[in-house]
Amino acid sequence: MTYHQYLLIGYSAYLVVMSLITLAMYFKDKKMAVKNGNEVRIKERTLLGLVCFGGAIGGFFGRILAHHKTNKGYFSFTIYVSLLLQLGVLALIALMAFGVLAF
Repeated sequence: MTYHQYLLIGYSAYLVVMSLITLAMYFKDKKMAVKNGNEVRIKERTLLGLVCFGGAIGGFFGRILAHHKTNKGYFSFTIYVSLLLQLGVLALIALMAFGVLAF
């Protein structure tokens, strides 16, 4: 196995773990919003931080499945930009791993 293939596996695993954590946090925050109103909630900064640091796929599906933060435009913008960047990096690493690009 080459270095790029290990990098592809590691980055993919990182994205999956971060996305699952982010998805769980979206569901937890939605549950807290319904149960407690505006008391004890997960900060928006935390949710967006998780999205930016690898959890964009989880944030994308968390908004859809939990119907959470759907009216916030900056959430959409942050999720879509992060999703494009994370998938772009994944595609670049995959191209290198399979020998299409050489670095």
